[in-house]
Amino acid sequence: MNWISGWKKIGIKVKQILKKKKKQPKASEDSLWTSCACQNLISKDELYKNFFICPKCSRHQKISPKNRFRIFFDNGEYELLENPSVPDDMLNFVDTKKYTDRLAAARKLTKQKEAMMVATGKLKGINITVGAQNFNFIGGSLGTTCGEIFIQAVQHSLDHGNPLIFFVCSGGIRMQDSSLGLQQMTRMVLALNELKKTDPPIPYIVILTNPSFGGTFASIGMLGDIIIAEPKAKCGFAGARVIEQTIGETLPEGFQTAEYIKDKCGGIDLVVSRKDLRDTIGNLITVLLKKNKVTSIEATNENQEDPQQITSAAS
Repeated sequence: MNWISGWKKIGIKVKQILKKKKKQPKASEDSLWTSCACQNLISKDELYKNFFICPKCSRHQKISPKNRFRIFFDNGEYELLENPSVPDDMLNFVDTKKYTDRLAAARKLTKQKEAMMVATGKLKGINITVGAQNFNFIGGSLGTTCGEIFIQAVQHSLDHGNPLIFFVCSGGIRMQDSSLGLQQMTRMVLALNELKKTDPPIPYIVILTNPSFGGTFASIGMLGDIIIAEPKAKCGFAGARVIEQTIGETLPEGFQTAEYIKDKCGGIDLVVSRKDLRDTIGNLITVLLKKNKVTSIEATNENQEDPQQITSAAS
């Protein structure tokens, strides 16, 4: 056997090894361990107890709406609102795959019907309505069904007088819904305006998580009475790469992080760790509701006529 045939056999063995590695199954969802972007191996139980924050690098992991609700509501108790019925694919959209196939894959992955979920429960004993997005569902994109779900959340707040809390986690409007998806921005903004018309106004608080981009950020993400962000959350309308290519300049370090936007632009009111969100938002809601109640009473008193003036006029 010459050296050429020897190297061929080695090459065949290497290919066989690589094929075997490729065929190895991925870690099961039932696995007790997971990893962070910092390459730290974390037990899922430890991650859950730590509010899904990496104990090594403090990175706030993306979490599902159900996990978000469990750590946010009092005692982890909440009631999911049933999604409104909307046709899945009104445009029969096809790119490299059928839109219906993408939806089926996303539903199988996330065990959700849509990227957005809404629940109701208590926070510090106060009845609230909470919405959240799942980035694992087609990038948390906002389509026609999500628009209906959000409007349903606003209506629930109006019907019950509940403060509305919303956790943004989205890449933007869902392209498979085309202009129908874009129209949801206007519809959701108009719905939110109804919260301001109540007497007293119903509070709307937004929490921007990583990532919060596109039309979702530009509409419901920026209209909160108070806008909070989780640490290091990336937020904006267009991505940093698109902005750099458009203006032809290198962006500053930390651009589009929650901390940068808060300090340089004032577009975010608070940057709060996930561990402290319950206490922070609970305190804010308590203050807002008391302030609104006092303002409403004062307005009522101002509108009432002076009894002495009425007596004088009668005489």
